[in-house]
Amino acid sequence: MKEVMSDQSAGQKITQQLRQAYDRTAGERSRSTMEPWKTVERQRFLDELVRAGSRRLLEVGAGHGRDSLFFREQGLAVTCADLSFNMATLCRGNDLNAVQADMRLFPFTRNHFDAVYAMNSLLHIPRTDIHAVMQQIHTVLNPGGWFYYGVYGGKDHEGIWEDDSYRPKRFFNYYQDEDLIALVSAYFEVVSFKPIELPERGGLNFQSLILRKA
Repeated sequence: MKEVMSDQSAGQKITQQLRQAYDRTAGERSRSTMEPWKTVERQRFLDELVRAGSRRLLEVGAGHGRDSLFFREQGLAVTCADLSFNMATLCRGNDLNAVQADMRLFPFTRNHFDAVYAMNSLLHIPRTDIHAVMQQIHTVLNPGGWFYYGVYGGKDHEGIWEDDSYRPKRFFNYYQDEDLIALVSAYFEVVSFKPIELPERGGLNFQSLILRKA
């Protein structure tokens, strides 16, 4: 009889495979360029932080630290967190404060950051775990703190991307707009929601949310 994998063991396998995939491609990703529309979104979030007088920022899924370097250059005290050991190492090589950490259980104290920034990292979180991640981000944010949540979505899908060039192939979780808004509204005030159409993405758009901890 085939053994049915539990949600917990399935989540652990997804996490392990993601770590392996990004460890293997860390160097390649560090040489990539950033799409212009992403720089606009990053600046839009920075403008909110400047107006609010925010000082300490956590980047979740920081990769090699490109966005973290940008925020540090604007005067913010930045901490990078990434599941991949090699990605965290690249961040440290850029003189960034970085930890290897699973976003389901951050090694940070309550109310530690004024802002959290997550650009295309939470789309790897299964729906069985996404509420734990939302709670972790809510916990480490100061009251009134800001959260940038940016992911591809606009359609309902959860699973391994079979055409992925990464090895192991990565897991992706996409939400329809109304479902994503319902998810974050259970934890944060939605300050803005901006869907960005991306025809080259085969039916996906980019869901840009600026959120605030009440």
